Amino acid sequence: MRLRIRRMRTTAVVAGVSSLALLTGCGAADMTKQSSPFANAQGAKTVTLSVQSWVGAQANVAVAQYLLEKELGYRVDTVQIDEVPAWDALSQGRVDALLEDWGHPEEEQRYVKDKKTIVPGGDLGVTGHIGWYVPTYFAEQHPDVTDWKNLNKYADRMRTAESGAKGQLMDGSPSYVTNDKALVANLDLDYQVVFAGSEAAQITQIEQFAKEKKPFLTYWYEPQWLFKKVPMTEVKLPAYKEGCDADPEKVACAYPHTPLQKYLNADFAKDGGEAAALLKNFKWTTEDQNEVSLMIAEQKLSPEEAAKKWVDSHESTWKAWLS
Repeated sequence: MRLRIRRMRTTAVVAGVSSLALLTGCGAADMTKQSSPFANAQGAKTVTLSVQSWVGAQANVAVAQYLLEKELGYRVDTVQIDEVPAWDALSQGRVDALLEDWGHPEEEQRYVKDKKTIVPGGDLGVTGHIGWYVPTYFAEQHPDVTDWKNLNKYADRMRTAESGAKGQLMDGSPSYVTNDKALVANLDLDYQVVFAGSEAAQITQIEQFAKEKKPFLTYWYEPQWLFKKVPMTEVKLPAYKEGCDADPEKVACAYPHTPLQKYLNADFAKDGGEAAALLKNFKWTTEDQNEVSLMIAEQKLSPEEAAKKWVDSHESTWKAWLS
């Protein structure tokens, strides 16, 4: 049984044919019922992929879309949608595949086991992990900061205008699903959770802190390309044990390590031909994903350009997905 964890939620849906936009903010409209005009289309070589807002998920879709279009001749549509509504859309055939899921046990039970409208698409090959991090330059100067029991000792150093008299624990968007407020309360930490507003805003703040060599404590996750630019060291929270996060109000343990999974609409998995086969076979490494993510987020290549660059230099990897 996979570890129980839910990744970030976003609040907007963006649909586009043969394109994948890197979003840097959060929309307000709830458009999660919107779907692709090509989803579950009969007798046409079309595929609709669900894409999440974080850049690693966008990297998956960019490469899958590139190969589906350039190698197999499919027309691909992408729909950005919140994590939980994505399961609803997948069940209903409004999207065909979800390439990066961080674990949704309730949805798995409902759609995979009970309704059987969704089927597992296999392991993505990447292990995800959420945690608290400090910059490595600060951890090297103060090694004991990497134990949560010593965080209060450094709360004064982590203060910001937004956190007031307490140290700042920086999160991304208020719409992200995290345990951080409960952890701060249950571990009796002298910190205030402060939301940057989005992944992009959080990255900007981390880069600014790093430029000024300031200490900071932040919610962050792996895989993520930013580690290559701003080395960070994880703070050890109380060890994760199965079920320790079952009650959101009582969480007092670390986030788990989660093998990320793919899911397909059951009808698409059965009748999707070469496209379904490729997506089932799609499996790469954390290093592969970070390579494409870095090109999109840092080098500012379009997703298609980044995918092409990766595809051109990793033929032995993706050729196996077509067999």
